[in-house]
Amino acid sequence: MLDDYLSDDDNDGGKPKEDDLEEEHITKIYFCSRTHSQLSQFVREVIKSPYGDDTRVISLGSRQNLCVNEAVKKLKSLSLINETCLDMQKKGKKSTGQDGPSNKRSRLTTCPYHKYDVLQDFKDALLLEVRDIEQLVTVGKQMKACPYYGTRYAIPAAEIVALPYNTLLHKSTREACGIKLKDNIVIIDEAHNLLETINNIYSVEVTGVQALRAHNQLSQYEKKYRSRLKAKNLMYVKQILFVLSAIVKCLGETQLKTINDFLFITQLDNLNLFKVLRYCERSQISRKLHGFVEKYSDTEINTSKLYSQIFFKILTFLFLEKPAVVPMREFTDMSSPLMHIESFLQALTNADKDGRIVISKQGLLSQSSIKFLLLNPAVHFTSVVQEARSVIVAGGTMQPISEFTDQLFHSAGVSPSRVMTYSCGHVIPGDHILPLTVSTGPSGYEMDFTFQSRESPALLDELGRILVNISNIVPGGIVCFFPSYDYESLVFNHWQKTGLIDRISKKKKVLREPRKSGGVEHILSQYSTVIKRCKSFGTTQPQTGAILLCVVGGKMSEGINFSDDLGRCVVMVGLPYPNLKSPELKEKMDYLNANYVNSEGRQPGQIHYENLCMKAVNQSIGRAIRHRGDYATILLVDRRYNRNNVVSKLPNWISQHLLKLEKFGLALGAVSKV
Repeated sequence: MLDDYLSDDDNDGGKPKEDDLEEEHITKIYFCSRTHSQLSQFVREVIKSPYGDDTRVISLGSRQNLCVNEAVKKLKSLSLINETCLDMQKKGKKSTGQDGPSNKRSRLTTCPYHKYDVLQDFKDALLLEVRDIEQLVTVGKQMKACPYYGTRYAIPAAEIVALPYNTLLHKSTREACGIKLKDNIVIIDEAHNLLETINNIYSVEVTGVQALRAHNQLSQYEKKYRSRLKAKNLMYVKQILFVLSAIVKCLGETQLKTINDFLFITQLDNLNLFKVLRYCERSQISRKLHGFVEKYSDTEINTSKLYSQIFFKILTFLFLEKPAVVPMREFTDMSSPLMHIESFLQALTNADKDGRIVISKQGLLSQSSIKFLLLNPAVHFTSVVQEARSVIVAGGTMQPISEFTDQLFHSAGVSPSRVMTYSCGHVIPGDHILPLTVSTGPSGYEMDFTFQSRESPALLDELGRILVNISNIVPGGIVCFFPSYDYESLVFNHWQKTGLIDRISKKKKVLREPRKSGGVEHILSQYSTVIKRCKSFGTTQPQTGAILLCVVGGKMSEGINFSDDLGRCVVMVGLPYPNLKSPELKEKMDYLNANYVNSEGRQPGQIHYENLCMKAVNQSIGRAIRHRGDYATILLVDRRYNRNNVVSKLPNWISQHLLKLEKFGLALGAVSKV
């Protein structure tokens, strides 16, 4: 039966059988966090602990982080690195047609770092000493062994396995890596966004260009190999082409559908998606298509302009625009998006109530998309809690905890008696933190950053005067968070016109968070340099540091530490509520209202809406206090921070010290005493 799904072009020869490499797994701890840098920090803490010498610790990472083959590492995208790595393992593979052997043979260059005997030696070396990701790469280069596969071989004998979120939470990735949770302990660190992380991992968005490109490439593949494909394989290829056409055609209108409704209107309910997906998995059609595109990049694929024009006519009908809606350079991109399409098809097999299909029509096809939105993260977390002996979720800003217990553990079938919660105070003394609510400014103007009044010139002026006063008395760095990039730009431009930026600049150099990730390191370096220089000069110059204008949920609100002089004061401007008009947020709120009971007379959807805001606030203001000896002032600038329902969602180590001062003069006096 398996032979029906294999073409003779690609047969998995020359690869060690996984069963032959199977070792008995010992009881272990799986520790996962959001980024590789956080995992490296954890490993370094293990090394410093009393158990560092006697504990076998392995760190898992992506090929992008662990690959030591320079020819592969220089490739631009992670998908290309993955595909090239897999292709290089198919040494001496016989290339044949699907209905009989071919006269051609092709040999792909093999990776010199992927040799079984060397990998076994590398694995043994890893288990003798605890190493972080960077050290694994160094040892891999020295031993000429692949750290990516070497670490995977070491999993059975390891006592602690450090790994990224996606590797643990995505079931197929977990299984592919050989991770076995049965009777083991799982620790999920930095878990404040765990629900959103699971939703994002299993939500899939396909753009119009991706669907068009996949259709174009697969059509050329089918045309070239039609005579050599087995009847069943040809049938499945045609079914995939039908799916791709259906995706493109439904992009003509913005709409939101249940899974069943979407399958009906696209006629995909006539297909057995489970069989199509099984064909994709067993035939590895996405990898074959990638190789086909690379092999014939200068002939069939790039010269299929007639085919492109036919599809452009369909697009013109759907979008009422000229065919130039698809730039040819995008249409003929050499990467194959079929694997991404497979993920979308897999998402369509979810239960109807657990997800929604969001179809977004934009002016350009490249901007138009169809997205599967996961509404129930518990459905994919169930396997983790059922298999593992214990699951621990931990973080510094986990409030409100009820969201985790209700939407994850209870919904995943865990009885309430098994769920235990523990909360402790911060390591810093109470007098090292000064959290204040600021309801009015220096002139007595009320600080109300609700949508209706937040663009008021008088309000923006008053906010500027607050920062001028704070800049005069706070040493080092001030980090000011705004609800969005657009609002930060509006405020900054207003201050430039009124001269408030110049007044702030007398004491603090003003820096702004860039919208693009590429500029973040430069701004942070500049911010740190200015603060260090001002401290070294002391009172001999007027400037005492810098102020960094950031955005909640941006590049500097998570994962970056503003410790010591880099963050002596954090200013939170307003409450960053998400856009209620977002169809995705509306669907999530409706789902919660329909599936969970009201709490204290309030709908679960409304509570979720408020929680999204407060989790973002907590994560941002937590950037400043990073160790026992640190200290900082936190200003919550909005009259709504005086409300009990808002204060209750702040971390205990902040709320128990929070001062609600009606007049700004009192707040300024309190800050000056820090």
